[in-house]
Amino acid sequence: MTFDKTSSAGYLANHMARLFAQGLHARIKAYGLSPAQFMTLLELWDEDGLTQKQLIERLDVEQATMANTLARMERDNLVRRLPHPDDGRVRRVWLTETARVLREPATRAAFAQNRHALSGLTDDERRTLIALMTRVVNTMRKRDTTPSSPD
Repeated sequence: MTFDKTSSAGYLANHMARLFAQGLHARIKAYGLSPAQFMTLLELWDEDGLTQKQLIERLDVEQATMANTLARMERDNLVRRLPHPDDGRVRRVWLTETARVLREPATRAAFAQNRHALSGLTDDERRTLIALMTRVVNTMRKRDTTPSSPD
């Protein structure tokens, strides 16, 4: 069996994600943000005060990746990590005013990237693509426990 990357959903999704990230980075770097910081901010703009564990679960990233992202964000005065009032072992992540001010221009930049990336599609095709991507993400979040086959 020959692997054909041009018909591999995984290969194409990975390639598309890298191109989206590169385009987003080019648009948000003027605000001092990386794509990982932007994704974290999107979650915190929706619900400030999340824990690191909640961010890991929502963004599907490794613990070490999130810890490093939050450390950079704290260094850059985008977030503050404060002890949870009910559990001193847990820290909640809070936006700073610096991060709040970035919401509008950074999301505008993300809209521009999406608009550019999907400009070759009709409105119906865009809606279909987003719906299908959402279904695939939801499927992938359900852990597959089937042993992998060598073929």
